Amino acid sequence: MRPVKIRRLKISCLVSLLTLGAAATLSAAKPAPTPAKPAPAVAKPAPTIAKPPAGPLYDLKYKFKAGEVIRSEVVHRATVETSIQGTSQTAETRSKSVKTWKVTEATAEGRITFINSVESIDLWQRMQGRQEVKYNSRTDKEVPAGYETAAQAVGVPLAVICMNQRGNILKREQRHPQPDTQAPQIVIPLPAEPVPIGHHWTAPLEIEVLLTGGITKKIRTQQKFSLEKVTDGRATIQVDTQVLTPVNDATIEAQLVQRLTSGTIEFDIETGRVTAQQLDLDRRVLGFSGPTSAMHYLTRYTEKLLPEAAETAGKSPPERRK
Repeated sequence: MRPVKIRRLKISCLVSLLTLGAAATLSAAKPAPTPAKPAPAVAKPAPTIAKPPAGPLYDLKYKFKAGEVIRSEVVHRATVETSIQGTSQTAETRSKSVKTWKVTEATAEGRITFINSVESIDLWQRMQGRQEVKYNSRTDKEVPAGYETAAQAVGVPLAVICMNQRGNILKREQRHPQPDTQAPQIVIPLPAEPVPIGHHWTAPLEIEVLLTGGITKKIRTQQKFSLEKVTDGRATIQVDTQVLTPVNDATIEAQLVQRLTSGTIEFDIETGRVTAQQLDLDRRVLGFSGPTSAMHYLTRYTEKLLPEAAETAGKSPPERRK
């Protein structure tokens, strides 16, 4: 009978252990009591960070007076190297001219009207394997072939421009037909309000190119301007031409590349006018006339404001032969 007691004792101990284990499991399964929430922290005011000064603002606008004549010397140089089917050719051109803006109106509201014209031209051209050609409107009576259109545009009103002080064209009246040239637009657009150093602004510009079959197409571009610095009252403005219309045709690119200049413009803030500018271009186009064709276009356009009392060599241009 003793073994039975031992067996009962073992069973009793086992039941007790199982009971204690179940109790422990149930105790562990019960969620722990939620601790008391701490009192909400009082929000501290954010530290005040002093903003750096924005710097001075510069008001760029044109300031012309009725009756004044603004004269500038313009020089445009270009070298074009082409290679087509193994044949290479180099063409060099240089044009020097004096352009004039005769201001006929300048209102208190900022409306400015002026007559754009060319006072004189000095042209030179040389092509590989050919004799150089040159023409000076002040000294030459004979106009070489190819320069007739340019000669006819000297000393006559080319256009009447009406703009505001920011350079936005309000009205343009063409007085004399002009060929499409690679010169930049006639008026540099300026920002609509005073701006700090580093400010950017853009101006849209459409360029017309010729497609196969005589069809023309307009390519959307824009000029991006940046105020780089101001020294002694003269602002230095960076300008770059950007193409917005996708162009995947080398024949179009060859026409377009002539207008994709970049450079600097100097603007006198006190007198309100461009005193100088330089635009450069150095680009290559491949495959514009066959898979092995290539073109290297290198140009420089400069403009310099002439003093009011400056006189160019010679007097009025000679009469053109009819």
